[in-house]
Amino acid sequence: MPPSSLRIVRSAISETLRYRPEIGAQGRLGQRIPVAVVDIGSNSVRQVIYEGLARAPAVLFNEKVLCGLGRGIASTGRLDDQAVERSIAALRRFHALGRQAGVSQTHILATAAARDAANGPDFIARVEALFGQKVLVLSGREEAMYSAWGIRSGFHKPEGIVGDMGGGSVELVGINGEIEDGITLPLGGLRLAEMSEGALPKAKTLVRQSLKKASLGWPGEARNFYAVGGTWRSLFKLHIANTHHPLNVIHDYVVDARRFTAFCNRVIAKGVDNFAGIEAVSRNRRALLPYGALVMAEILKMTKAQSVIASSLGVREGVLYSLLSEEEKAKDSLIEAARDMSVLIARSPRHSDELAEWSGMAFEQLGVEETEDEARWRVASCYLADIGWRSHPDFRAQQSVSVISNAGFVGITHEGRAYLAIASYHRYQGLGSKVVGPDFASLASPRVQARARLLAAVFRVLYLYSASMPGVIPRLGLARTGADSLQLQVPGDIAELCGERPNERLSQLAREAGKTIELKVG
Repeated sequence: MPPSSLRIVRSAISETLRYRPEIGAQGRLGQRIPVAVVDIGSNSVRQVIYEGLARAPAVLFNEKVLCGLGRGIASTGRLDDQAVERSIAALRRFHALGRQAGVSQTHILATAAARDAANGPDFIARVEALFGQKVLVLSGREEAMYSAWGIRSGFHKPEGIVGDMGGGSVELVGINGEIEDGITLPLGGLRLAEMSEGALPKAKTLVRQSLKKASLGWPGEARNFYAVGGTWRSLFKLHIANTHHPLNVIHDYVVDARRFTAFCNRVIAKGVDNFAGIEAVSRNRRALLPYGALVMAEILKMTKAQSVIASSLGVREGVLYSLLSEEEKAKDSLIEAARDMSVLIARSPRHSDELAEWSGMAFEQLGVEETEDEARWRVASCYLADIGWRSHPDFRAQQSVSVISNAGFVGITHEGRAYLAIASYHRYQGLGSKVVGPDFASLASPRVQARARLLAAVFRVLYLYSASMPGVIPRLGLARTGADSLQLQVPGDIAELCGERPNERLSQLAREAGKTIELKVG
């Protein structure tokens, strides 16, 4: 482009920006005020700024610095001077970022390194002077409790044992409705590497000795083991990459305990450099993976857990969850996140409410039984049914599946994500025999796939009557007229909404349901 033309374009852009009225951010829920959690750990210092204090808080900003505060404590009993200065520099930046983001409150946590080091109090005093507020130095039991709160925040009715591996310690706590008393063990990755002088056989001896002394006040056999902490998350990343799991989402990734133990033993024996996916793990973290694998394998052996479940949530989210009212805690994190997305993206959030209510009635009339999780997934799918509307029509299905597969949802299994993806995909792409579903549909059982396809068929009927706007769906009826026959009832005053395409879609719904559905107008 000639320089003169470029100047004209720049001038036009400048004028447009000059006279454009100020518009508030539409990609955020405006009534929420940002809140931050600063986590000073043995291996990393991290700040997470959340959109607000809510049941399903979205992350506005997330940054960590691997300072290695706990490195050397096992031998010197002190925080490393260089690590302290790196941490203070990172925290100074975090404090400035909090101001920039308009954070209303910051919760500062410190764990094993600051708790155990002789110069820990001096370091904490510097942090408190920097932020102008107290730092919550967690005891081992408190750390275990907040980890369990984090699991309760991120899973639907969790039951089993929570393990949180940091750089300095490992916390274990039982969760079964109520949270049991937790214990803390000196088995963090950094500490274990130092105590064993880099020798894995010696590390194994230390882990076994420590676990033998541990007194667990709750059973572990045939239960879930929820794994928290960056080192263990990195192990799950490697497992996903090396088993070709079709959904690259860490949270609620479930592995049979015996299989995961075998995988951990491979990591211990062979190291990690030749594993697929190792490039996604930071070099600072890689050196700790064999120790994380060792601790995991020994804990699974001791507890006799049945399944290992990865968690992206831990102490930080547990702190936020503990601040919620009892009413807010009782809400479903998946439904709340899906509803938030509907508010931010859908043409009409109220229309999403109508879909949820009408589809529940329709499934009941069609004789479709749902488990508690299937009903939750159906409702969430209704709130996500319109997330692709701004995309090009040819790509709405793929775009919706991409959002669902990568969204930061919690409280949902990988099979549940497959349900959401199948329903959204077929809502746009159709239900013909040649239509291939999303790549990770295989994570859902045939029963779950059938229910998701049926929901998509319901969507395809209702959207043609409602034009994505509220008010019409509640006026449509669906009534049984026989064992395998039903009637879609359309009031006479909206009879003009009927037509050839809605009739075709109604036939599709009937085929998908294995029923006969006739149209009654008036």
